[in-house]
Amino acid sequence: MEATASVGEQALVFIGFMGAGKTSAARAAAEALGGRALDTDAVLEKRLGQPIEDYFAAHGEPAFRVHEEQVVCELLDAPPAPVISLGGGAVGSTRVREALQRHIVVLLDVDPATAWRRAGGRRPLARDRRRFDALHAERRPVYDGLARAILTDSARDVVRRAVPAIDALRELPAGTRMLWARSASGDYPVYVGDDLLAAPRGLLGRAFLITDETVRPLYAARAGEVAAVLAIPPGEAAKTWEQAGRVLRDLAIAGMEHDDHVVALGGGVVGDLAGFCAATYQRGVPVAQLPTTLVAQVDSAYGGKTGVDLPEGKNYAGAYHQPAAVHADPSVLSTLAREELAAGWAEVIKTALIAGGRLWERVRLDAPAVDADLIVACARTKLAVVEHDERDSGRRQTLNLGHTVGHAIETATGYRRYRHGEAVGLGLLAALSLSGRPALRAEVAALLAARGLPTVLDPAVDHAAVLEAVQGDKKRRAGRVGFVLVEGPGDVRTGRSVPGGDLVGALRELSG
Repeated sequence: MEATASVGEQALVFIGFMGAGKTSAARAAAEALGGRALDTDAVLEKRLGQPIEDYFAAHGEPAFRVHEEQVVCELLDAPPAPVISLGGGAVGSTRVREALQRHIVVLLDVDPATAWRRAGGRRPLARDRRRFDALHAERRPVYDGLARAILTDSARDVVRRAVPAIDALRELPAGTRMLWARSASGDYPVYVGDDLLAAPRGLLGRAFLITDETVRPLYAARAGEVAAVLAIPPGEAAKTWEQAGRVLRDLAIAGMEHDDHVVALGGGVVGDLAGFCAATYQRGVPVAQLPTTLVAQVDSAYGGKTGVDLPEGKNYAGAYHQPAAVHADPSVLSTLAREELAAGWAEVIKTALIAGGRLWERVRLDAPAVDADLIVACARTKLAVVEHDERDSGRRQTLNLGHTVGHAIETATGYRRYRHGEAVGLGLLAALSLSGRPALRAEVAALLAARGLPTVLDPAVDHAAVLEAVQGDKKRRAGRVGFVLVEGPGDVRTGRSVPGGDLVGALRELSG
């Protein structure tokens, strides 16, 4: 859909570090909105009568920041254009941050290496790489705290596609944030915020809602107008080829056409099965994900992996099918059973181990809250991985941390003994044993136990069946199972060989 020009005095304001591409992105956004873009650095240079670099050299940074604050606040108080781009350091001003609260702030997220390649040696504060990286780390929390929308690419076509989703924030509940997800097969918006449980607008055709029998009475009425509601039994045991076939037939009987779309309302099971049905119904229709569990909101709703389980293995039948949109509403987690909420923490801890840094430090706290900030941080981690590797050819394999043994435990127990998150938690402990990280294993075990998750494998579980299921892992290549192991938080390695004896030992340790 095409965006319309912004109304009133609320502008789209692009922020980000040096080299993020804010100026070019703002121009692309202004074109999409039918207006013009204004760059505050260009206005500053005109006011100062000289290039910013020259003013820096002659008067120093403090004097420059005084002028910058004055100009930026003047432009934000009465925006002369629908789109404005700020200099990277402008957000250091308290007055500027306060003025930004009245606008839709769009962060162009850029990693330090890319920023240095674009700006190194060409900006006053980009002369020394070590200081440059430190400045990036110092400013990032400020950028994150201000952003209502986050993009990772400033390319003109990417920005133009994202603008309607950014502009839609005007009509969504206050506090809603948007991540623009990118992959080789398509881009889509991820919205996170309370009171957001409604099917996305702007999708073509009618909506056909797929949910489960537990979620249906709680939230189906809040999903908006739908042509039909199809409900499956709750739980992993329902994620089967037979249930998928029944849903596909029910969609056909209900008269779903190729121009319509599926809405998946529920947890990971519903999302996976509904996504698989959307991928295969009439060779593919769009699917919007409305995740209602912590597992789904921090992990499974994103990235386009869909599928069903076979007796022979977890997710043995599936397809890559990116969603058309995701609406994650943290407020619905209040109705989750304690055990279901706990199960989601295994995926949070897994994601934090992969990300390291601030997310890991937050998750290590005694009782971090489940809120929009946590969900956004986990989603950003996963989306960054998928952006570079949609189909598990390399980097995306890191997301399988804990899943090789976890999935094997689920398969060996017929998908009935453990919830997915519980099995993943046990798989994480096995992976840390195989990684030779006893201290980190002990810390993760304590985090799992604090959430009520099992840290010891049920003695009734047959180790031989688990080992057999590991060897049948769907990610097996050339007759070998590649394990995901951990050097430390933020340092996860893929494709690692593990001797059979080590795996037996890890299961033995897992059994206490």
